[in-house]
Amino acid sequence: MASELEPEVPAIDQSLLECSAEETAGKWLQSTDLTREVYQHLAHYVPKIYCRGPNPFPQREDMLAQLVLLGPMEWYICGEDPAFGFPKLEQANKPSHLCGRVFKVGEPTYSCRDCAVDPTCVLCMECFLGSIHRDHRYRMTTSGGGGFCDCGDIEAWKEGPYCEKHKLNTSEIEEEEDPLIHLPEDVITRTYNIFAIMFHYAVEILTWEKESELPADLEMVEKTDTYYCMLFNDEVHTYEQVIYTLQKAVNCTQKEAIGFATTVDRDGRRSVRYGDFAYCEQAKSVIVRNTSRQTKPLKVQVMHSSIVAHQNFGLKLLSWLGSIIGYSDGLRRILCQVGLQEGPDGENSSLVDRLMLNDSKLWKGARSMYHQLFMSSLLMDLKYKKLFAVRFAKNYQQMQRDFMEDDHERAVSVTALSVQFFTAPTLARMLITEENLLTIIIKTFMDHLRHRDAQGRFQFERYTALQAFKFRRVQSLILDLKYVLISKPTEWSDDLRQKFLEGFDAFLELLKCMQGMDPVTRQVGQHIEMEPEWEAAFTLQMKLTHVISMMQDWCALDEKVLIEAYKKCLAVLMQCHGGFTDGEQPVTLSICGHSVETIRYCVSQEKVSIHLPISRLLAGLHVLLSKSEVAYKFPELLPLSELSPPMLIEHPLRCLVLCAQVHAGMWRRNGFSLVNQIYYYHNVKCRREMFDKDIIMLQTGVSMMDPNHFLMIMLSRFELYQIFSTPDYGKRLSSEITHKDVVQQNNTLIEEMLYLIIMLVGERFSPGVGQVNATDEIKREIIHQLCIKPMAHSELVKSLPEDENKETGMESVIEAVAHFKKPGLTGRGMYELKPECAKEFNLYFYHFSRAEQSKAEEAQRKLKRQNREDTALPPPVLPPFCPLFASLVNILQSDVMLYIIRTILHWAVEHNGYAWSESMLQRVLHLIGMALQEEKQHLENVMEEHVVTFTFAQKISKPGEAPNNSPSILAMLETLQNAPYLEVHKDMIRWILKTFNAIKKMRESSSASSVAEAEGTITEESSRDKDKAERKRKAEIARLRREKVMAQMSEMQRNFIDENKDLFQQTVAEEASNFAVLDNSPMVSDTTLTALGPAQTQVPKQRQFVTCILCQEEQEVKVESKAMVLAAFVQRSTVLSKNRNKVIQDPEKYDPLFMHPDLSCGTHTGSCGHVMHAHCWQRYFDSVQAKEQRRQQRLRLHTSYDVENGEFLCPLCECLSNTVIPLLLPPRNIFNKLNFSDQPNLTQWIRTISQQIKALQILRKEESIPNIASSKNSENMDELQLPEGFRPDFHPKNPYSDSIKEMLTTFGTATYKVGLKVHPNEEDPRVPIMCWGSCAYTIQSIERILSDEDKPLFGPLPCRLDDCLRSLTRFAAAHWTVALLSVVQGHFCKLFASLVPNDNYGDLPCILDIDMFHLLVGLVLAFPALQCQDFSGISLGTGDLHIFHLVTMAHIIQILLTSCTEENGMDQETPAGEEELAVLALYKTLRQCTGSALKEIPSGWHLWRSVRAGIMPFLKCSALFFHYLNGVPSPPEIQVSGTSHFEHLCNYLSLPNNLICLFQENSEITKLLVESWCQHIEVKRYLEGERDAISYPRESNKLIDLPEDYSSLINQASNFSCPKSGGDKSRTPTLCLVCGTLLCSQSYCCQAELDGEDVGACTAHTYSCGSGVCIFLRVRECQVLFLAGRTKGCFYSPPYLDDYGETDQLLRRGNPLHLCKERFKKIQKLWHQHSITEEIGHAQEANQTLVGIDWQHL
Repeated sequence: MASELEPEVPAIDQSLLECSAEETAGKWLQSTDLTREVYQHLAHYVPKIYCRGPNPFPQREDMLAQLVLLGPMEWYICGEDPAFGFPKLEQANKPSHLCGRVFKVGEPTYSCRDCAVDPTCVLCMECFLGSIHRDHRYRMTTSGGGGFCDCGDIEAWKEGPYCEKHKLNTSEIEEEEDPLIHLPEDVITRTYNIFAIMFHYAVEILTWEKESELPADLEMVEKTDTYYCMLFNDEVHTYEQVIYTLQKAVNCTQKEAIGFATTVDRDGRRSVRYGDFAYCEQAKSVIVRNTSRQTKPLKVQVMHSSIVAHQNFGLKLLSWLGSIIGYSDGLRRILCQVGLQEGPDGENSSLVDRLMLNDSKLWKGARSMYHQLFMSSLLMDLKYKKLFAVRFAKNYQQMQRDFMEDDHERAVSVTALSVQFFTAPTLARMLITEENLLTIIIKTFMDHLRHRDAQGRFQFERYTALQAFKFRRVQSLILDLKYVLISKPTEWSDDLRQKFLEGFDAFLELLKCMQGMDPVTRQVGQHIEMEPEWEAAFTLQMKLTHVISMMQDWCALDEKVLIEAYKKCLAVLMQCHGGFTDGEQPVTLSICGHSVETIRYCVSQEKVSIHLPISRLLAGLHVLLSKSEVAYKFPELLPLSELSPPMLIEHPLRCLVLCAQVHAGMWRRNGFSLVNQIYYYHNVKCRREMFDKDIIMLQTGVSMMDPNHFLMIMLSRFELYQIFSTPDYGKRLSSEITHKDVVQQNNTLIEEMLYLIIMLVGERFSPGVGQVNATDEIKREIIHQLCIKPMAHSELVKSLPEDENKETGMESVIEAVAHFKKPGLTGRGMYELKPECAKEFNLYFYHFSRAEQSKAEEAQRKLKRQNREDTALPPPVLPPFCPLFASLVNILQSDVMLYIIRTILHWAVEHNGYAWSESMLQRVLHLIGMALQEEKQHLENVMEEHVVTFTFAQKISKPGEAPNNSPSILAMLETLQNAPYLEVHKDMIRWILKTFNAIKKMRESSSASSVAEAEGTITEESSRDKDKAERKRKAEIARLRREKVMAQMSEMQRNFIDENKDLFQQTVAEEASNFAVLDNSPMVSDTTLTALGPAQTQVPKQRQFVTCILCQEEQEVKVESKAMVLAAFVQRSTVLSKNRNKVIQDPEKYDPLFMHPDLSCGTHTGSCGHVMHAHCWQRYFDSVQAKEQRRQQRLRLHTSYDVENGEFLCPLCECLSNTVIPLLLPPRNIFNKLNFSDQPNLTQWIRTISQQIKALQILRKEESIPNIASSKNSENMDELQLPEGFRPDFHPKNPYSDSIKEMLTTFGTATYKVGLKVHPNEEDPRVPIMCWGSCAYTIQSIERILSDEDKPLFGPLPCRLDDCLRSLTRFAAAHWTVALLSVVQGHFCKLFASLVPNDNYGDLPCILDIDMFHLLVGLVLAFPALQCQDFSGISLGTGDLHIFHLVTMAHIIQILLTSCTEENGMDQETPAGEEELAVLALYKTLRQCTGSALKEIPSGWHLWRSVRAGIMPFLKCSALFFHYLNGVPSPPEIQVSGTSHFEHLCNYLSLPNNLICLFQENSEITKLLVESWCQHIEVKRYLEGERDAISYPRESNKLIDLPEDYSSLINQASNFSCPKSGGDKSRTPTLCLVCGTLLCSQSYCCQAELDGEDVGACTAHTYSCGSGVCIFLRVRECQVLFLAGRTKGCFYSPPYLDDYGETDQLLRRGNPLHLCKERFKKIQKLWHQHSITEEIGHAQEANQTLVGIDWQHL
């Protein structure tokens, strides 16, 4: 609340605490009028406990309510202390065999696809894991909250209804035993009394509507003037609107407003102000005024505090009742009785009815509270569940009406409980027979869709938001209808039949309103202006699809019902199209001597509709008559003779013609709405009850009429009658060339018509049309999908229609037709068609879209070519038709059909004179093929003495009719076979002729053969041989031509190379001399390679040439030339961190000189390895910046890179970069002076360096004190004995060119800025430290990756890594030349002092708190700043060597102190070697130095093993460092993986193999050093166990371990509640994969402040855990989320796959998911390689939508 309202917590009234529950209960037991007593008690105490101030104090309120209000009731029920009473009741009770767990939002639920009666039957995780279903095919979803677990409900499961836990409770269930027998009589009466009073009180107070007065019996004597301004939730206003309004209305902060809004959203209401009436009223008026502009205002009430108090207690009571009835079934039964008891007002007056009917008036919190109580009481008691169901059905219409008006979502409406009754088979049947439920639901549905047109059809106006909202509400009724129908009855009673048919009547009424809705008329001339509304009608159709299918399934189960339904449906269809013929003049059509009367109707001119649900339902029922054989058993009961086939086919035919005309482009001007309708008509979601049924309806019609008549009507509807009935129509057309469009249109229409005929004859895979079963149908669908291309499981499922249980039936048949191929690291598992199934391919499969058809044809022809077969795609062999449809095949041999075929072939033969198309011919050939296949089948399956009436072969060999004597169809085919313009179709024609001959042979074998026919075969054979020879000749010519061309080409190539000889040699030479010169230099052969020290192997100078990717110029890398740079990306990193909680408090003052060994946050540099000139890069970057500024003025979209932070994309590979590294020659060669004398040993060297440091320090002091008198000064100078050859006044000249110096500064500053998160400042003394640190950290992280992957240290590194490390190391070594000499010297002195004590430095970290590799890099790279002033002849190499030895010794001591303490039981018996003895001696020395605080370790072997293991990473990093620093190639032994390389590394780094020798060789100084290290106070604290230290070798960081099964993650997340908004379930729980924290993402409640900006929980965590980069798993969505900074993020595919090798992002499919270790490793590798930011960059570049997401709110 606003601060003005914050009185402190009111003190607890003493009288409340003294109130005794026992006494109150005693008083009630004595009382005569219990109700009055209890009400007085409540009236007195409730306002004292609840609502005492502006903010609720739930803990205190609950405590007092329990003590004062609920305690007495519990005492009263038990008659003794409830602490004893309730456990007694619990023991006497038999636990329920129902689980009844109510689901929380986001909790995982499981449904078994094999055993669940319908998809709404679900188990909670606990029951699921203990059930048999865990080994079945199950589906996992996350609950929206509000349902409950069906474990133990026998009706919900086909098998395994109980889990392990609930099985135990089923042993002695005697059905319908009264639970009250387990309770004592007196308890029953007392419970009844108290329940009746309390339940009544709760219902009354929650449904109370007055705002300032209470019910009379609850009024208080003295009434205060305290009110609440109560804000209610609605679904119209957004969070932002509410927050903004509240800030204005009750002047609170944004944080508080967010708190209010969250609570309102969660509980449905929240008081936003507390005070007197006027004060609250004022807030109310502001809120109403502010929110009423666009929509209806927010609901606000000013309520008296006592009312709010009683309502809060009412809610508390409901939850208390819920918990009390949990003790015993008897108590539950009593509550049910109380709830369902009729009240005084008769009908609808029971408490349960009152709650249900007031549902939409209650707020969210109250609703969910009483729904939960209903679930735990009424729905858990089977007897009362029935009674409750009846009440629910009686109130159904009223509740749905309220729901339509109400604006809360269905999940919190009482109507959502329908799923609990309607899906239970026995309850649903009972409600259908007793309450006529089907009719009620459908009638209610019709009531809400009132808009009709003149014909009584539904009419949807423009689809406004409000309408869409209302319409969505109405659809929930369809869902209820689906629930009722989902379980099919096994036995029918007369009652059920009658009531079902009544429901069926109502359903027909509904469909009647849809028949012909949204009619369309073709636009001619100009384009349609307003796209008509079509979505609503299709939404309705889609939602009803399953209901229509299920209605048919119900009808199929009972013959009487089927016959009645068929009659009813037919009657309604007659009504709809009764006026089918009037008003339209009949016309007579005649072709080939057949004539038929039909009406004159043009699809392209009249109205036509795509919605014909009644025709389609009739088609479905007709197929069922055939399938269930009712048509043959009771023909006398069916009105088949009354059917008028022309009437049946008319509308479906119009619909199909409409599709054909749209495809032919005749309806272009009707806009997209029509295109969309046609799309959905064929789409897998709708086609089952639309397109498929239209085909069936035509098949039904054709099977009952003369096929010639049908074909003529069809020609007429396709508007092609003219073309075929006038002989030379085609010729006339092609002579008038003008009508190109018309020709095109007619061709397409002819093609479509032929396609339709193919479908009518060929589509017989619906059970009932053809003699097949359901699996054949699915197999065929799958085969045809896989003929297009191999598919993933999910793609296949999407392309198959789902039934009401969301099943496609695919799993049962897929094994038979396809092989499964497992996925690799990316991609998904694929199904490939088995080769033997390809023969079932039908090119004209009716569910192919145009695109799919051409892809499938292409794929199948390709396959045939690969298998060296001919490429014909003949029609497959089809199953026979059912008797009811058997006459369909005659269409193929009907006169009109033959006439059409002959005409088209005639056009093709005389191909120049006519307008025809190849597709047309292809379809004709297919039809001929189908007819021949059919005849062949008939002949093969013919019975004895039967004559095959299908004589297609004979008909096509007869020539045409007399007047024009056209050749026979067969003759024309033979002509076409040799037509050069039909190359493609040759194989098909050949196949037809072959089949024709086979049929002829079969006919002959059954009758005597005739000579003439035999001749036919001979001519065919000879033409075949000729053809073969011809083809051979052509192939030979082609081969010769190819060879000639190849010879010519190679000749030309040779000439070109000869002419440009010098050019070729040059490039070859250059390629050899490019980048990787060092690794294969011939000179260093047999000598041992040494990377540092005086004995360092000398490498000949290599010249390096590189090309700029921007200007393509080549340049040599030299000291004095222009700088060349690599694009690089510097980022802070915690990948190696052992302590993520460290926070730098003030980065401006932080000193990063010493890196702690926990590496809590390092700076990593990566590069893509692309080289540019510095000036080219500068120009490029300036242009990027300029473009960014221009873009900002135009549109405020983010880019994937942040120019203000210096980011850009590499111009070549678009890799995210934020700076550049200069390319340099090995810097050491430039500064290394010649070796004069023999070099000092370690002791002498340390002494020399210490003297030099001392001298420097005195000089520095001098400079800082201004000289008072020069004489003083000279004395000091004498005192300061400068070491021999040391000239501190000497300043070396910087060898680098200006542009290189500038780049050194640029990269140094960038590293400093990113690494410390500060503003760039090139003068800052910390810049060099950050550069050295980045070099060390990057080397360490690469060493870690190589070790984790067991790769050799100097194996073939990727080129970009190699270049990056080389440039980075050389840069770091050269950076001191652009820093202040004195600064670098100061750093060196301080670093050196941490190892060699110096009195001038006090607070240096102890040896345990320094990462030795960072120290080594710092010392080595700072040393030249000191060494350049030393002219005594000590070389740089010597310094390197001694520094390295010194740090190595310190590291060994570090390891001995921290890492050798664990005892090792299995001691080696081998005699100790020198290493073991030496290390034991050193350990003894250490124990003396530390005062024996170290444990005694007897075994030298164990010590030496620890030292070796601990120091290995350090040695590897050092080897990499010196290799890149000095350019000495790595010895070949280290380039292969395998052994540990310890000895080889020691040799390369010029260390003795026995590292302890380092201590022995310089024993006098090492003893002092070790002592000084061990004296440090921190070391003592560590040894005394007061603090921790890092032990070695450091474990490699891994991402957290994820569970194998995804559901355990979901479960974990569903138990996670938002840490801020008390106990509320988090909506998007998100798991950090780096540290395992669960966060509440994407919500207002958990926003944190970061640099003054509100960011979401994940973004805030990204900074605390990954210092700017992190990896998350969004548990509910099953998505991996990469975040970097605030503006960058992307989704990445999760490491969880289902059994089909697919990820399931957003958990849409719900298949069980399991962890794929390889994919998880891949994510881990991205993280180890610091590639997360780069991955995000690439993702955002590839997908612009990612850029627009506000990642910082996640």
